[in-house]
Amino acid sequence: MEKLLYGAAYYDEYMPYERLEEDIKMMKNAGINVVRIAESTWSTHEPQDGVFDFSSVNRVLDAMEEAGIDVIIGTPTYAIPAWLAKAYPEIMVTDRTGRRLYGARQIMDITHSAYRYYAERIIRKLMKETCCRKNVIGYQLDNETKHYGTSSVNVQQAFVKYIRTKFKDNIKTFNHEFGLDYWSNRINTWEDFPDVRGTINGSLGCEFEKFQRGLVEEFISWQADIVSEYKREDQFITHNFDYEWRNQTFGVQPSLDHFKTAKALTISGCDIYHPTQDFLTGKEIAFGGDLIRSTKKDNYYILETQAQGFPGWVPYEGQLRLQAFSHLASGADSVMYWHWHSIHNSFETYWKGLLSHDFKENDTYLEAVSIGREFAALSNHLVHLKKKNAVAIMVSNEALSALNWFKIEAGARENTGCNYNDIVRWIYDALYEMNIECDFISADDAVLSGYQMIVMPALYAINREALERLNQYVENGGCLVATFKTAFTNENVKVWSEEQPGVLSKCLGVTYNQFTFPVAVRLKGDNFFLSEEERKAELFMELLKPQEAEVISRYDHYNWKKYAAVTVNFYGKGRAVYIGCKTSTAYLKELFTKILKEIGLWSADQKAAFPVIIRKGINTKGKKVIYYLNYSKEEQKVRYSHTEGQELLTNTEVKEGDILTIKPWNLCIIEEK
Repeated sequence: MEKLLYGAAYYDEYMPYERLEEDIKMMKNAGINVVRIAESTWSTHEPQDGVFDFSSVNRVLDAMEEAGIDVIIGTPTYAIPAWLAKAYPEIMVTDRTGRRLYGARQIMDITHSAYRYYAERIIRKLMKETCCRKNVIGYQLDNETKHYGTSSVNVQQAFVKYIRTKFKDNIKTFNHEFGLDYWSNRINTWEDFPDVRGTINGSLGCEFEKFQRGLVEEFISWQADIVSEYKREDQFITHNFDYEWRNQTFGVQPSLDHFKTAKALTISGCDIYHPTQDFLTGKEIAFGGDLIRSTKKDNYYILETQAQGFPGWVPYEGQLRLQAFSHLASGADSVMYWHWHSIHNSFETYWKGLLSHDFKENDTYLEAVSIGREFAALSNHLVHLKKKNAVAIMVSNEALSALNWFKIEAGARENTGCNYNDIVRWIYDALYEMNIECDFISADDAVLSGYQMIVMPALYAINREALERLNQYVENGGCLVATFKTAFTNENVKVWSEEQPGVLSKCLGVTYNQFTFPVAVRLKGDNFFLSEEERKAELFMELLKPQEAEVISRYDHYNWKKYAAVTVNFYGKGRAVYIGCKTSTAYLKELFTKILKEIGLWSADQKAAFPVIIRKGINTKGKKVIYYLNYSKEEQKVRYSHTEGQELLTNTEVKEGDILTIKPWNLCIIEEK
């Protein structure tokens, strides 16, 4: 698509009365040029087994085509009809709690043969009905797909086959590598393989979770193959990935590998939801966008984001607009709201759309109108923004699973601590607030040379080959920053039997074999300007013993003072920094500042910091576009440090050195000349 897509999910089937014509008038007024339909209403399209009714789909397609509005069709497979659950109760997912009861969405076994049969049939019927419609521009596969904890008998049988293949039917090697002699968990014949739901073995548990993620990858690829049989060459295939959810979009998705699953798509898509009002920071928008953009190293679609959302997320004046342009600043080619209208029944009655329950104009809708007009006017300047970042964060689903099994605790008797995504966001959020843009890369990524700096937050489980690639990356001139709990185990969550951090000791120049919890421990020895509180070691600390490495900070504690906390080692043409404890964000920013200045990645943009966020890229005209985003209720001033350009929203000239004044919850967009 050579234009920005601006739209919403539209469910004519949910409407309490006839209003399609009126909705389209309001959409046109708002500049909406695309709607998503069909993915939630299987039971409407197939009310009984083999009885199909696509009248609601065709009715909307006809009306949208006449209005000049494009349509994305969703395959309706993530919420099964009641008749299917009644006919095949075994389709309902069996997880750790047992077999789930019908009612909610996404509670079916995505591997079950009966489910696959009926899912394929409805997909094929829907494709035949819609693929030739000229305003159908693409297809969304399923919806926020995950494995839903599926662990029924057929899934566990498939897992045993998977294990036998992985270990080439050598049960002795399997037992040794997974440490199954512990507590008499040894499996002496494949026929004795127990129900994995009861395992206490982290290696086996993590491998099962990896296998479950593979089921999602196969499921999405399976749907893509079916859709590809029908779709036109000019129609795309996408999926709306989501993330770990902690009352907002938060971190790497535990139940799916974004990188592997995205291979089946022509363009990646995602759903990003986040707090607004006084809690709007842009961090979730940037994190989610950077991660999904990185899956295919290309532009992506925002297929769902909030309009009003929860009652506590009704945006302040200017925030909906700021959010919309923030998505574009990360490389999105679309902003689509979930959803157009608030619904009047059932589970998501109070997750409000652009329109409230009365369907009348409101402040959020009126702000959407202004966004739509600006998107239309500036589309050829802002669409397909390309980014080339010098910094990447390496993430791993395997490390995430492993640290769920072996949590980073805050103390021997405390039920507190943090998980993998807390460490990822500790790193990402600090860089974000410093205006350092990042890509994400997979631990499986074989090509690392495109980045000047790679940061590895708590990459606990990783194979030897990947670690050797990282050693080579540093030797060739790269800068590696690794945190505590990195490279502690191999890919099977088996702890290395050498001094930690094992293979990476080569480039890091440091070892340790003890770790503990910090009590009244601070960091010293550096020249950072920090308060005593900002120098606290938090949560967890490794007692580092430098070999070739230089000490940046030591532990300030009468018993731990001989150990290093943060080190740097110059290895080959590059350098490797190791952070042996959880520090304050203020300390982390000081450390990143030091590193970035030394490797030449510090620029004038770093003189600005949160709440002013600067994001940039190259547009289709080959010109640099710089976004200045103000995530605060106060007016902000920032010096423009790029070459002469045009502020696109006001059509005014800007010169290097000019002071930009950015109003509360507002932005500037400058295109260099």
